[in-house]
Amino acid sequence: MTVYGLRLPKLGYLSTSNLFLLTAIAAVAVADLTVSALNPWAEMRRLVAGLLQPDFFSIEVMSVVWTVAFAVLGVALGATAGFLMALVFARLRAIRVLAAFLRSVHELFWALLLIQIAGISSTTGILAVAIPYSGIFAKVFSEIIEEADLSAERVLPAGTSLLARFAFVRIPELAPQFWTYTLYRLECGMRSTLVLGFVGLPTIGFHLDSFFKQGHFAEAAALLFCFYVLIGTRRLWARPATVPLLIVASIFILPESVGNASTLTNLIRFVTHDIVPTPLRDADLFAAATMTNLGTWFWPIFAKQIVPGVIQTLVLSQIALVAMAAIALLAFPFICRRFAGRIGQPLGRVALVVVRSTPEYMLVYVLLQLLGPSMLPAIIALSLHNGAIVGYLMGRHADALEYRPDAPRGINLYCYETVPRLYGQFLAYVLYRWEIILRESAIFGILGVVTLGYYVDAAISEIKLDVAVMLIVATALLSMAVDAFSRGLRRRLRIETMPTRLSEAPSETRLGGTLAAEKAA
Repeated sequence: MTVYGLRLPKLGYLSTSNLFLLTAIAAVAVADLTVSALNPWAEMRRLVAGLLQPDFFSIEVMSVVWTVAFAVLGVALGATAGFLMALVFARLRAIRVLAAFLRSVHELFWALLLIQIAGISSTTGILAVAIPYSGIFAKVFSEIIEEADLSAERVLPAGTSLLARFAFVRIPELAPQFWTYTLYRLECGMRSTLVLGFVGLPTIGFHLDSFFKQGHFAEAAALLFCFYVLIGTRRLWARPATVPLLIVASIFILPESVGNASTLTNLIRFVTHDIVPTPLRDADLFAAATMTNLGTWFWPIFAKQIVPGVIQTLVLSQIALVAMAAIALLAFPFICRRFAGRIGQPLGRVALVVVRSTPEYMLVYVLLQLLGPSMLPAIIALSLHNGAIVGYLMGRHADALEYRPDAPRGINLYCYETVPRLYGQFLAYVLYRWEIILRESAIFGILGVVTLGYYVDAAISEIKLDVAVMLIVATALLSMAVDAFSRGLRRRLRIETMPTRLSEAPSETRLGGTLAAEKAA
């Protein structure tokens, strides 16, 4: 008897793109894209007027300092923990699963949980960044270790210990790449700490939240410009030589905690009572009635919160993913010298850097004020932010291409020479950003967009921490599933080895289009 195996359909660049496009079109049919604001244009005019007249005297200097301090300490702690996990990442599946879970839960969710333990404190701000970043660093550092050149180990004497091999061969080879990625991650850390201000921590976001609610757009504009200056000058003040000084200074200028409750007492209560499902508290775990009560408790959460939250999160992220891809394809020529020229290229780069430096959460916050509550502000913010990132990266790859002497110009160069040669790299970036977009989509529920975060915020507001943790675990599992599916697609399309991070893109080009040998910070 002949047994025929199940063969998966072949996937190519075109079929994959069409599949995502059709899914996004189907998602649009069920998405809430209404504009409910009474007069969005009037609010937009007030916002623009404030941006044109920033009030720099209103800036609370310490909020800027604490934004940097939380980012420096959070990234430093996350990088240290991630490095330790990276050493055994390839050998221990438990570490890989742990790292995947840690990075799948957004910093805001970690902050909301940590506030229950440490209150509005420096500990909360630092750990909210360090915990998810440790999972990110573990994955990235392990990839750097696996891809390292090991030829230097051949000259070591026989019997050299593993520790000595790593210290004298691996570390000198890997240190520059570790530093490069860590310093780039500091930029992401500052965006994260800004957003933490929206849940009460004393960073720039705390004052932005206050200014936007009161309609003080000139003051908000000043803080935004200050933040852009921080991001734009990061390479000047955050260098390998200055990082130890930044860490020490950040420790000494941390703000005082709000409240005097014991963190240890709160932690014990949180672990042993608050996050334990209500039917299991002080119950006989081996009794049949306990399991029945647990099922009765869990089913409404699953049916009325997890399932609709997952569906809405997927709908929002799928539309934003395709919109991001379209924006990236349209935007990258504006930073490519062959298309934008010597004058247009710097202007295009500045515009894309500003957009990608603005946290999505803050963009959604502003757009909700202008357009009203719906998925539309979240889709616009996600697509603009991530489209600027991918467009910026694609432009740098386009500048590194070598064109034949008789290459066409203008639209023909774009359609027939540049995009076909970069499309594999483009898909690699899009699939990599997919999990990140989904992760961001979930947290917008805190602002009122009906995703998984909406139910998480409601549960925390009602002090149902057991329900909140259950919903956060569901968010993490969804993110991990999409990440695994994305990696599988990249393998099937044979693009899994292409660069997917900002720090791996070409850093500069030379005349003739040859690629520089260094990586971007």
